[in-house]
Amino acid sequence: MAAPKQLLSGVRIADFSWIGAGSYATKMLADLGAEIIKIESSVYPDLLRTSRPFKDGKPGVNRSGYFADRNATKRSITINMKEARGRDIALALIAKSDVVCNNFAPGVMDRWGVGYADVVPVKPDIVFISMSMQGATGPEKHYIGYGMTMTALTGLQFLTGLPDRVPAGTGTNFPDHIPNPCHAAFAILAALIHRRKTGQGQFIDLAQTEPILALLGPVFMDAAVNGRTQTRSGNAHDCYSPHGVYPCQGDDRWIAISIESGSQWHALVEVLDRPASLLEPRWSSALARLHAREALDLLVGDVTRSWDSGTLMHRLQERSVPAGVVRDARGVLQEDEQLRFRQQWLRLEHPEMGETVYNAEPFRFSDAAVGPLRAAPLLGEHTTEICTSLLGMAEEEVERLKQEGVLK
Repeated sequence: MAAPKQLLSGVRIADFSWIGAGSYATKMLADLGAEIIKIESSVYPDLLRTSRPFKDGKPGVNRSGYFADRNATKRSITINMKEARGRDIALALIAKSDVVCNNFAPGVMDRWGVGYADVVPVKPDIVFISMSMQGATGPEKHYIGYGMTMTALTGLQFLTGLPDRVPAGTGTNFPDHIPNPCHAAFAILAALIHRRKTGQGQFIDLAQTEPILALLGPVFMDAAVNGRTQTRSGNAHDCYSPHGVYPCQGDDRWIAISIESGSQWHALVEVLDRPASLLEPRWSSALARLHAREALDLLVGDVTRSWDSGTLMHRLQERSVPAGVVRDARGVLQEDEQLRFRQQWLRLEHPEMGETVYNAEPFRFSDAAVGPLRAAPLLGEHTTEICTSLLGMAEEEVERLKQEGVLK
């Protein structure tokens, strides 16, 4: 039987990106069938290769679960980009590629001799995406930063946390996981469609701060139209109450509940066996529940703490009340029946780590395969293979260049 087709088969990407957003963008394209060749360095390895968690708690450049998740199905070649011969090999690889991806600060690729102006002569129709923090133009284009810097600059961190506490943020890597890689992948696909129609390549300048703004449209609209600056509100909602996370049976067990209508409120009260505290006349109107939401949250929590979180979630969902168990990472991996049914967690064999867990893409096609299909590569695992089979170099030359520090 023939292997299922993948929608991006035949697309090759020379991937200079490292750490989060760029690596995740190309990982998504790899899951769709694109051939991703990750250009790395054993002298300055991708920081994710040295980031926890490590398999069995043992550090190593080939043992990071974080790196593995972001780089499944890719192939790895090590090139010393500070060597002129290394630049020539990189340009030869780019000449056989459709896309170049990097998320360095502006100027890094140019200094290596593989910037857009250097690449176009060897590959006129190249799609070249640059993903720096602030973009390639503007007074702050050379500023550098990571996820926390980006959430701070865009206002997201100011909105995250409890009202009486300092801005907590969403975790330093949130932009790397959601807005930036998704926008980058979308832009690459649009440019590839344009190239197929016109034969013309594109330079894509993506500022990683800007996709985050797409998450905050209502906040900016509120400021522009009403002159109101929204601030941290914890789990509270402007219109719905009760709306929050409530304790359940067991140690650190919780359930999230959102009541959006009167019918849902009545259903919640009935599922909770009509406790007297929630039957008081003062909770009869949505406006009253909203104005006294802190007091109401305490009363709801007093009742939910005697419930098993899973049982309560199912009972509420049966009555069309939005509710969900608050799972930790172990619970998501081992207890979520829906994810298990949809085969979200895949186990792939890694050369050094053995069988490891990978997440599938959150979509399925009716007539196409979706990866990941292979575990993440070892550092430089495919250097000889790529140089000989793709670039036509002799094995003796490859070994000599390795010894001379060019392919390193």
